[in-house]
Amino acid sequence: MTSCDAIVIGGGHNGLTAATVLAKAGRRVMLFEAGALGGTMATVEVAPGYRSSALSHLVNRLAPEVVAATGLEMTCLAAPPAPTVVLGDGDPVILRGGYGARLEGVGAEEALAFASLRAKLMGQAAILGRMLGHRPPMPGDFGLGDAWHLGLTGLAVLRKGRAEARDLMRMILTNVADVADEYLTDDRLKGLLSFDATLGAHLGPRSPGSLLGLHYRLTGSAGGVAGGQIVPRGGMGTLAAAFVSAAERAGVELRPGTRVARIEAVQGRATAVTLAGGEVVSAPVIVSAIHPGTTFLRLVDPAEIDTGLTRAFRRHRSKGNVAKLNLALNHIPAFGGLAEADLAGRIVIARSTDHVESAFNPAKYGAFSPDPAIEVVLPSLGQPEMAAKGCTLSALIQFAPYDLKEGWAGGAPRLLDTVLDILDRHAPGLRAGVIAADLLPPTEIEARCGLPGGHWHHGEMTPDQLLFNRPVHAAAGYATPLDGLFLASAGSHPGGGISGLPGLNAARHVLEVAR
Repeated sequence: MTSCDAIVIGGGHNGLTAATVLAKAGRRVMLFEAGALGGTMATVEVAPGYRSSALSHLVNRLAPEVVAATGLEMTCLAAPPAPTVVLGDGDPVILRGGYGARLEGVGAEEALAFASLRAKLMGQAAILGRMLGHRPPMPGDFGLGDAWHLGLTGLAVLRKGRAEARDLMRMILTNVADVADEYLTDDRLKGLLSFDATLGAHLGPRSPGSLLGLHYRLTGSAGGVAGGQIVPRGGMGTLAAAFVSAAERAGVELRPGTRVARIEAVQGRATAVTLAGGEVVSAPVIVSAIHPGTTFLRLVDPAEIDTGLTRAFRRHRSKGNVAKLNLALNHIPAFGGLAEADLAGRIVIARSTDHVESAFNPAKYGAFSPDPAIEVVLPSLGQPEMAAKGCTLSALIQFAPYDLKEGWAGGAPRLLDTVLDILDRHAPGLRAGVIAADLLPPTEIEARCGLPGGHWHHGEMTPDQLLFNRPVHAAAGYATPLDGLFLASAGSHPGGGISGLPGLNAARHVLEVAR
């Protein structure tokens, strides 16, 4: 039987982060990944000579502490923050810098109103962000470290003054639509905030608590700029390769294409994994960086865990609501008639709050909208060799329910037709230039990426599934009821996005409790 100090299941960025940090601390680490390393960050070929990002297509949340802890080399991110273009019915709005530090396409009064709202949201996100980089406080297990972190967070709130503290408490669980209406009059800016607050969630902008999604987005940064975003040179696969290289330098034994069939346990303690080929590898520490539902409902023997935990994971909400589209195009589309330099970031088609809310409504009843909100990135603009001619296009389509009533076999072609019509309306001639198209509804995201429900956050990020309830209360804080088994995926605190924090926090917790 092969043995090591720690086993990591899953080779996405959180699994690679956890493995690297453990290895750098002197542990002998083996990582098993059923497919290719990098998870949702892979770069894929849409057609011969045309490459795009498989699922994730932007970096806006990669935590500086993850970069420092892993020694990540990020030449692919050596660029200033990319712009955001918002397309509505008329002229576009362009946000530059960190989430609209500079605005173009609105009047002076609206620009001042947006600056005021941006400052408030960024300040609130900075306070909430203090809770992301460490284990969440656990009821019944509240230590000095928890008191210290909460004390610092409280001090940060007090420094803002009583008025700002009251505003934080007033706004934290409200909806993004009300907040946008309170400050703004421009429907395009309201549409952008509504889109960003609900992307990847089964929420509309008027759903209670939807502002929290925007807060979470704004806790991140790229290029050292709060609220910044970068399209990696060479696609997301180049960032995946950087995570892999960091793990290799740390001495992690990486085994892609190796599926874990079962987590073995003896008397309430995880002791080994059995691979699909029958090989058994033992270790005193097993870190699962795959979907927590897969871990407990498929890999762990039900006899080893409480029936209440099994029920909790069966109730866990983790059904995706976004479809991904990759296109190979024979020309660079002229969105909004803008110059190529302005299209090097992301393009958001969200006319207003009402547009995003109306796009969400059908999803509640198992249908997709005939007028979805869409985020577009042109990955090959920054690196022309990604497209033999023309360019590649990556789009996130909101909303597309996992449980489509008509079924995705028939629904996917109709959604593709709908999206191409919308894209062609904003970039005339785009549809005629399509060389190849690859649409991934949530069911296909599930199949290709190994994400149950096709949810890239590994579970809804709503208050009942955050902090000490993420993924569920009995398996929160990275530890689990099965001694020696820890969780480190986006299903754990603080949640989804390319941040690496679940992996880093989990590894630090392992080093603290499993000496």
